[in-house]
Amino acid sequence: MVAREDAPARVASLTRPVVFTNGVFDVLHKGHATYLAQARALGGSLVVAINTDSSARRLGKGPDRPLNNELDRAALMAALESVSLVTWFDDDTPAGLIAELRPDVLVKGGDYDMSKLAEARIVESYGGRAVVIPFVDGYSTTALVKKIRSAG
Repeated sequence: MVAREDAPARVASLTRPVVFTNGVFDVLHKGHATYLAQARALGGSLVVAINTDSSARRLGKGPDRPLNNELDRAALMAALESVSLVTWFDDDTPAGLIAELRPDVLVKGGDYDMSKLAEARIVESYGGRAVVIPFVDGYSTTALVKKIRSAG
């Protein structure tokens, strides 16, 4: 886990191409693991930027989300074989962090339209590429939380 201010220097030392993705990653599940492995396969290193707790709350997933705090979420993410480096961002989007890190590939999951994302335009402006990886059907943290709550 790397503080945001230290991330550019650490990313510069990673094996290229550097792939970047971001998210809350509140409760890790098979969908996340599959997505991250596919993202890593697109390059030599995978950087994952985790939404801070306050950034995650602004996404509107519910007043009690995230269930796991940012340090716990980052620790679990850093333990995954496919992940090379984990950092945080507190903004609504990781656009500023992406501009600082300059990854070679930006990866987003499922239903994102890259033509509408400022982050994709940033990466493409310096010759990088933006890729969408389909969601793994049947896996969602929000659905998992609902299932757990209905069982209790």
